[in-house]
Amino acid sequence: MDVVASEWLKVRTVRSTWYLLLGVVGVLAVGTVVSILMTAEWDRSTPEIRAAFASADPTVFVVPFAQFAFGVLGALVATSEYTNGMIRTVLAGVPRRLVVMASKTVVVGVGSLVLGTVVSLLSYGVGAVVTGDRPAPIAVEPFAEALPSLLANGVGSAVIALVGLGFGLLTRSTAGALVTLCVLMFVIPIVAVLLPAPWNNRVVSVTLLYLPSQFSGALTGQLSQAEAFTVMLVYLVVALGAGAVVLVRRDA
Repeated sequence: MDVVASEWLKVRTVRSTWYLLLGVVGVLAVGTVVSILMTAEWDRSTPEIRAAFASADPTVFVVPFAQFAFGVLGALVATSEYTNGMIRTVLAGVPRRLVVMASKTVVVGVGSLVLGTVVSLLSYGVGAVVTGDRPAPIAVEPFAEALPSLLANGVGSAVIALVGLGFGLLTRSTAGALVTLCVLMFVIPIVAVLLPAPWNNRVVSVTLLYLPSQFSGALTGQLSQAEAFTVMLVYLVVALGAGAVVLVRRDA
């Protein structure tokens, strides 16, 4: 618990954490503006045009960027100590390296789970306030129906943050970890669209951004909820397992 407390102290006192959180707030503000503009356009549109609208829920826009920010945070928890040489001090104070990694995992996982859930709920709340009592399709889903997806977004944030931590320990490079996250979250889904059916949907279904919605049951057609949860576990085992092997076997 002392090691967990020390990791929590480091995470909450470094400037990069607050910069990333400020970036998440900025994305939420942009999502709010987009929701307001969509709703204003809805109000002055004809019924025929309104039928083509999507929901003004900013969660669709905000959550992916927030999850990437949490992935960056997870990577920095590992790579920043290698960059400034503090990893040698850390391992001198706590020689059991797996204890160090487990502590980082607890802090990053719990923190990103809580913050990811909060951001998801706030985004939904903004959409609900902005759209008010307007009907579908501009309105957000009823809260009872949207809640599983909102909670799954928090789980997805934790998974992405821990994957970032694992690749940070594996590569020991901030650039390497962030490039890997970008490829897994954004590049592969874009490239997969170019594949012939049904491989395009199959590849997209196992990417990090689309697993939470399948886990919650909001997105159906490819993976079941149990399968989506299993794939998320595979991501964690591979990333954290590879990071653990490098941390234990390679000199600091």
